[in-house]
Amino acid sequence: MRPDFYKFFILTALAVAAGLVIVIGCGKKEDTRAGREAGLARIASERLPYFSDDLDLEGLAQGIEASISYYQGLPESRRFTLGSDQFSAGHMVRSLEHFLQFIQSRPDAAALHAHILENYRVYAFFENGCPVPVLFTGYFEPILNGGLTKTSVNRFPVYQRPSDLVTFTLSDFCKKCPATTAVGRYTGKTLVPYDTREAIEHAGSLAGRAEPIAWVDDPVDLFFLQIQGSGRIRLENGGMINLHYEVSNGHPYRSIGKYLIDHKGMQKDAVSMQSIRAYLKAHPEETNEVLSYNPRYVFFKVSDREPTGCLGVELTPGRSIATDQSLCPAGGLVFICTQKPVVDESGKIIAWTPFCRFVLNQDTGAAICGMGRADIFWGNGEYAELAAGQLKHPGEMYFLVLNPEVLQNR
Repeated sequence: MRPDFYKFFILTALAVAAGLVIVIGCGKKEDTRAGREAGLARIASERLPYFSDDLDLEGLAQGIEASISYYQGLPESRRFTLGSDQFSAGHMVRSLEHFLQFIQSRPDAAALHAHILENYRVYAFFENGCPVPVLFTGYFEPILNGGLTKTSVNRFPVYQRPSDLVTFTLSDFCKKCPATTAVGRYTGKTLVPYDTREAIEHAGSLAGRAEPIAWVDDPVDLFFLQIQGSGRIRLENGGMINLHYEVSNGHPYRSIGKYLIDHKGMQKDAVSMQSIRAYLKAHPEETNEVLSYNPRYVFFKVSDREPTGCLGVELTPGRSIATDQSLCPAGGLVFICTQKPVVDESGKIIAWTPFCRFVLNQDTGAAICGMGRADIFWGNGEYAELAAGQLKHPGEMYFLVLNPEVLQNR
């Protein structure tokens, strides 16, 4: 599960995306079924995009199977709402099984598009009768260098959950409060807010309260590991351990990219994970100041599994996305169109090219809020890190569910 994922450039990128119009348009061609309120609405057939896919379908099958396993773990009657329609968990399974069976026949592009038109209902977000622009960003699985013991090189701890950190649901204590999970520290008499990043990293506040899982060699790498929510540590002995998000300290995320814009003169359009790394490398004396601006801190657990999303299923690189799960059908089949980087032999981005593909809604994040946000999981490696750090592009997002009439007519 992704804890923060609030990319440093997000405020700037949202402003850019808000000024762009996606292909399905607005105005005279608006879909009257969308009404005047905000939310998912079914799209008329004449308004649908052309459904295609830029990747090998084997990865898509893997992602679909993961979502099927999620739905199969739910009661058959569990309901998922898309616009004015509701579907049971059982129907969501059948919807994905139907699509999986079709793609296993290795259809060409024309057959794939025709299959969607003939078998699926398609939904998108609308507000005031207009399609909502979607801002796409990305995340990845970083690989850090470290060891199981503290040394002069590996001196930055990766902590597991502290013994005095408690989570609780507000509505259990206050009927008027939302059913929101909160985090605190138990003092023996009362609950207080948990320690901030600054207290943990620079005042040693976790001494005796949390054990390090491992030690790494770079505080900036550790910071970005917390942003991504999962990753790996390459040990000195050649081994590797997988880390997954366990819990945060409960403090709100604050973007260090915005801090660099407001206080260090960084240009808005230049903010990315790569540019932030470069700035801190050039100004190491400012690292503590900049990183401490974000009070949120993440604790990890060791896992034998690959990166796992909020649904408890392993994520598929390029095929799993994170959305606002309170608005988007968890586990569902999604069609997206946005852009991806083209790199040269040196790993430098030389262009951005449009792409469309099918993905699964299998994750979420504290900052992936609202109808117009989606985060693509890119996996690990140099390209994944580059794409995740640089992607901040507008695009389109559609949700697909098998038309119940298809099953009735069998």
